[in-house]
Amino acid sequence: MGFPETFKALSDPVRREILVMLKDGEMSAGEIGKRFDMTGATISYHLSQLKKAGLITENKYKNFIYYEINISVFEEVMLWFSQFGGKEK
Repeated sequence: MGFPETFKALSDPVRREILVMLKDGEMSAGEIGKRFDMTGATISYHLSQLKKAGLITENKYKNFIYYEINISVFEEVMLWFSQFGGKEK
């Protein structure tokens, strides 16, 4: 995981919406897919891009895969952004 993958993943509005959905807790791919008018394959693609960027993790339970936010990546990005803020001249 690096910043290029993270920012590429965040550049897509569908992936940003998935992250907003996951901020309240883990969800299955099916639960996520119900909120969008797109195929399961397309949802799987977006989830794989988020996972590749390290923004989400997956947990398998019985026949389901649950996704949740990986907070540490967001903390790393926020720390990087914080170096640009608020210095008065």
